[in-house]
Amino acid sequence: MKTIKIILGIITAIVVVFFATGLLIKETSYTTQVTVNKPVKEVFETFSNSENIKEWIPEIKSFEVINENIGKIGSSYKMVIENQGQEIAMTQKVIAYVKNEKLTLFFDAENMLKRDDYIFTEKEGNTIITLNTSCQSESFLMACMFPYFKGTFEKQDQSYLNNLKAFIEENKSSVDSFQ
Repeated sequence: MKTIKIILGIITAIVVVFFATGLLIKETSYTTQVTVNKPVKEVFETFSNSENIKEWIPEIKSFEVINENIGKIGSSYKMVIENQGQEIAMTQKVIAYVKNEKLTLFFDAENMLKRDDYIFTEKEGNTIITLNTSCQSESFLMACMFPYFKGTFEKQDQSYLNNLKAFIEENKSSVDSFQ
C-alpha cells in the first residue's frame, strides 16, 4: 500500500508540474542564426521571394497569396504543410518589412501562434541571418507542452536556416545586377 501511495504521489507531482508550466510560461522564445556567404541584397531578395520558400522548407505542400500589399507590411498568405503525414493549414502575415534589414512574420497554425523576426546584417561580404522566434498557444494543453518542445522547435528552425543557406549559396544569383 505504501508503494502505491508513493507512485500516486509521484504521478500527481508530475501532473501538477505539467499544468503549472502552462500557467507560468506563456511564451516559448529562442534564437537561431546562420551565416550565408553572399551579400545581404542577394540573400534578402532570395529569402523574401515567396516562390523560393518551398526550396528551404520542404514540408510546404502549397503556398498561395491571400493579399499582397505594395510595401509588403500587411500582406497575408495561406500555407499548407505536411507534418508527420498530417496536413496543417496556416496563415502567414507580414508585420514588419525593412528591405535588406528585417522581415517579421506572424503565423497562425491552428493552436500555435508563432512570430518569426528575421534580422539581416552584412559583415565582410557575408550575411548573418538571426531568427528570433516566439511561440504561444490558444489551447491551455498545448501551452503546457510548448516549453518542453523548445529544443525541437529550435532544431527545426535551424534546419530551415541551414537549408536556406545551402539554397542561396548553391544557386546562381539573379541579383548580380545590384552589384
